[in-house]
Amino acid sequence: MLYKFRAIDQKGERQKGAIEAASIEEAAAKLRAKGLLFDMLAPSKPSAIARVFRGRKERIAPNNLARISRDLAIYLKAGVSIVNAIRLASSQYASDRKTANFLSALATLLDEGKSFSQALENQSVFEIPAFFAQSIRISENGGVLPEVLRELSRFIKDQESVKKQAKNALFYPLFIVIVSICMLIFMMTVVVPQITGMFEQLGQELPSITRFVIGVSDFIAAYWIAIAAAIAAIAAAHTIALKTRQSYRYAVHLFIIKIPLLGRITMNAELARFCYMCSVLMRSGVPFVQTIRLAANVQTNEALSSLFFKASDRLVEGGRLSVALQQSGFEIDRAFIRSIALGEETSELEAILSNLSTLYFEENRDRIAVFLSLLEPALMLLVGAMVGFIITAMLLPIFSMSFGG
Repeated sequence: MLYKFRAIDQKGERQKGAIEAASIEEAAAKLRAKGLLFDMLAPSKPSAIARVFRGRKERIAPNNLARISRDLAIYLKAGVSIVNAIRLASSQYASDRKTANFLSALATLLDEGKSFSQALENQSVFEIPAFFAQSIRISENGGVLPEVLRELSRFIKDQESVKKQAKNALFYPLFIVIVSICMLIFMMTVVVPQITGMFEQLGQELPSITRFVIGVSDFIAAYWIAIAAAIAAIAAAHTIALKTRQSYRYAVHLFIIKIPLLGRITMNAELARFCYMCSVLMRSGVPFVQTIRLAANVQTNEALSSLFFKASDRLVEGGRLSVALQQSGFEIDRAFIRSIALGEETSELEAILSNLSTLYFEENRDRIAVFLSLLEPALMLLVGAMVGFIITAMLLPIFSMSFGG
């Protein structure tokens, strides 16, 4: 548990921060052992979000994790010990109390004799990505911690850059969708009922598409609360099932991969992430089987992650990655498998994986640009067609009255 404190050190300077301990008595003993005279020691209160989801730790911001990894790599390369490196890094986060507490907790656990990977797992401030903690553990055993930290920093920054570009690119299409939905709801709940009242007064027989639009309008007006509740319930059930049911998550992720164009973009992003992580770990001296399993942990798509985990089991039995992927029956990029096979035959797998990562990233940029260039007119066409259908349904009875009269 994390305890915050305010104390005076042996030089008479005031200090405040947080310390990891099993109980308040243990926290007090740790402060006294450091020569700190505290006047305040209390459990660190969780945030409002943490209180709602009690038992779950808040995720560390990727940009912060990338900066911390980069700073630690620089300090370690300069010969600074990991404990002192963390203390030096924490001085840069005086304005970010949560991150400062995280680094303070790591330093405390390291002082107790734990390794860096153990400190990451035992601290209670932030939830650390599994691939990050596992990479640190393996790099400690291999003596390549500075190199892996530097590569992890670069990897996290690249991933965040791609996510940011995708979010920015999708902003306008999402804006169109939201405005269109609001406009259609307004037409169906306000405009159509007013015109319907006029038709009822005339007592004229209405065309079938007009009756259909009026029926939909009446249904929405009568049951909009139930419709909204049903949509919210479905969304909540989908979110919970994605997080808790592996079989459901696998089915959804497999379906996403099979969607034309979007599936290819997803596949490329996942393969680029896999290749990048494998090349980093192999360059850092991590054994190949562990490399595949760590890289599989980086996958956000459950179907692809499961594929690589099963392939790693074949490697333990003495097989080749390219053969395991080819015999899996999974529809994966054939060029990817051929490249892996070439790397295995020429012993240049690390270089080939690094090049594949770059190629997939670049290909995805082009595909995303094409996807967005098609998405915007498609959305406009869809909205125009729906609005045109509603207007046509409302004007048909008027035209029939004019020509009939």
